[in-house]
Amino acid sequence: MRITPKSELEQRTARLQALMVQQGVDGAVLLQNADLFYFTGSIQQGVCYIPAAGEPLYLVRKDFGRARMESGLMRIAPLSSMRDVAGLLKEHGIDLPQRVGMELDVLPAALFQRWHKVLGGGETCDISPLIRTVRAIKSDYEIAIMKDCGLLMDKIYQRAKEVIQVGKSDLEVAAELECLARKEGHQGITRFRGFNSELFYGHVLSGADGAVPTYLDAPLGGLGLNPSIGQGASYKKIAANEPIIVDFIAAFDGYMVDMTRTFVVGKLPGKLEKAYNDMRLVQQKLAEVARPGVAWGEVYQQCYDLAVSLGYRDQFMGNAGAQVSFIGHGIGVEVDEYPFIARGFKDQVLEEKMCFAFEPKAVFAGEGAVGIENTFWVEADGLRRLTYSDEQLVEL
Repeated sequence: MRITPKSELEQRTARLQALMVQQGVDGAVLLQNADLFYFTGSIQQGVCYIPAAGEPLYLVRKDFGRARMESGLMRIAPLSSMRDVAGLLKEHGIDLPQRVGMELDVLPAALFQRWHKVLGGGETCDISPLIRTVRAIKSDYEIAIMKDCGLLMDKIYQRAKEVIQVGKSDLEVAAELECLARKEGHQGITRFRGFNSELFYGHVLSGADGAVPTYLDAPLGGLGLNPSIGQGASYKKIAANEPIIVDFIAAFDGYMVDMTRTFVVGKLPGKLEKAYNDMRLVQQKLAEVARPGVAWGEVYQQCYDLAVSLGYRDQFMGNAGAQVSFIGHGIGVEVDEYPFIARGFKDQVLEEKMCFAFEPKAVFAGEGAVGIENTFWVEADGLRRLTYSDEQLVEL
């Protein structure tokens, strides 16, 4: 178990405070677990109040003892009731904010109203874009954890080669991979920021199930076990000569990486084998284009244009009518972080130490899906890999 170093928390707070000053925000109220973990090193129930200058204050309802053990912050205090917040802020030399930032993209409306009243009813703004901007740049400490995630991911990949068999269901294979991952320290929970975005460990999808569209903002979804889940592995039995997608997230010590590999028992039809190799060409284009200073949308456009020129206008990143407008997404504490390698992001540019997953995939209705995904971080001269398993089509 890693405890986030105090120096990490200090650097993160300082970067957020600099942005808050630029935007005229007096204080930030952090309530969501992912943000609490990032700025306090703990997710104990309560609130982290970050003033525009000075030390953060972590007020904890449950459990205060664990928060003291897990968090490297200087100021941590017990919180009995929300009614006590104003007094506790004053006790620690913090005035009620005139303009307060809150996580308006994720905060339930009723909870927002309660906190708005507690903080004096002043002006409120959305602090989430600033938080996500800070979190997009990973430290060496964070990248080291994500490298450990990459090690776990390769173990899952190696195990997939052992357990995929004709006659086994997608669910059986997924369960064996999940079992190994858990034994190796997978934390189980994969966090998303998007509303109603849910995922277990990942997806194992064979044959036509790999092309079943779903509600997810993702190129692949799968049939799943029932309508209440509506995604992922089903009871479908694996057959010979059909594509098998293993799209998994390794989550370890609070951080994640994302990887996809394509398998087949036997031989893929020529069209699908070519599509797999063409998706690798799209990934190669990414490596040529992605540099600090290049717009996220420009990276997307060049890779998308290549996929279209290769003949996949109606198959790239989903079935026709169910295609998504991204090829990559930031990843770290949450799966859907900045940057987005997506259509329309013309003003946001790649920066050194940004981390993202890139997942070119081709989907053929009634036949299945093929593709590849790796997680990278950005350096001055290009990309570095956090996932490194062999990229050849795996023929079993």
